[in-house]
Amino acid sequence: MALIRVKNLLLRTFIGFNPEELANQQDVIINIAIEADIPQEALLADEPIGIYNYKTITKQVIVLVQDNRFKLLEVLTKNILDLIMLDQRVSRARVEVDKPHALRFAESVSFEMEAVR
Repeated sequence: MALIRVKNLLLRTFIGFNPEELANQQDVIINIAIEADIPQEALLADEPIGIYNYKTITKQVIVLVQDNRFKLLEVLTKNILDLIMLDQRVSRARVEVDKPHALRFAESVSFEMEAVR
């Protein structure tokens, strides 16, 4: 079993339901942890044979986040998690999404979800 981490993926999207949030994109910071098996063939050959491709899922997350609008941080987080769990090679995944400056006097607010197969 391997643990893949995508750290501090900084994207912009429409997130929130206040008038200003509906009109302007905001930063979100996404952290992802994915547990998946690495096939022995890939390790022996040093080739990407049947591996879980972190570049592919990261690109899919970018499209999901940037091409949609979300009222709730919880929904954005769940949608990312659901996307990751579509791949049957994933045994466990955790997603945390930060919304910087969402609260006065706080650096950020984050929401985290985990799924296990």
